Amino acid sequence: MGDPKKLKKKYSGPRHPWTKTVLDEERIIKKEYGLGNKRELFKVDSFLKKYKDLAKKLIASTTEQSEKEEVQVLDKMQRLGLLPMGSKLDDVLGLELKDALERRLQSVVFRKGLARSMKQARQFITHRHVTINDKEITAPSYIVSLEEENHLGFKSKSSLASEDHPERVNPADLVKKEKELVKGKEEEEEVAAESAQKEVTDAEPVVEVKVEEAASEVKEDAKKINTEDQPQEEAVKEKPAEEVKE
Repeated sequence: MGDPKKLKKKYSGPRHPWTKTVLDEERIIKKEYGLGNKRELFKVDSFLKKYKDLAKKLIASTTEQSEKEEVQVLDKMQRLGLLPMGSKLDDVLGLELKDALERRLQSVVFRKGLARSMKQARQFITHRHVTINDKEITAPSYIVSLEEENHLGFKSKSSLASEDHPERVNPADLVKKEKELVKGKEEEEEVAAESAQKEVTDAEPVVEVKVEEAASEVKEDAKKINTEDQPQEEAVKEKPAEEVKE
């Protein structure tokens, strides 16, 4: 028996930690969700694995206890927003890592437009600015239920509670910026297409001029050849006449 004050390990890492494809995927997810380290990723993965293993056992069992546990598991998954209403145990097996990462407090703060980025959302949480039901939550990895999401906000004493704070973001402004970015990309593509078309049209007359120049050069060469051959032909014609005179 270990020391009760010592925290137990709440996650398990991958069986093959040095697989290149796995490392690349973990690096992308870590950057996308603003995770501090891979332990946070392993904790979410272990959380999903726990309920997937439990779902497999309950699917294979037909006892009364298994039916009660099935209801409890589905109820918890629905409360956390991982599964929609009316789901079955088979749907638990289809959950992916990103489904659980989206329910972390850090992700919810960012998706609700309370922060400009995942990193900023993490900073607000760790600096004690975020509350749920007027209770400070300082863990970015906290799994937020659908009910708690409605009571999520900034602490009343925090300077971020004011909507005029420069770090506050209006969701409407985010949508507007996204539309402007999309519009700007479309305009850039149109300009690039027009410039490419213009280059093609400008190149066509140059090609025609070069063809005409080449044709004129060929004609001049032919004239030179004709002028050079004419004296020789005249000389050949005059020779028999001179021979006759002799």
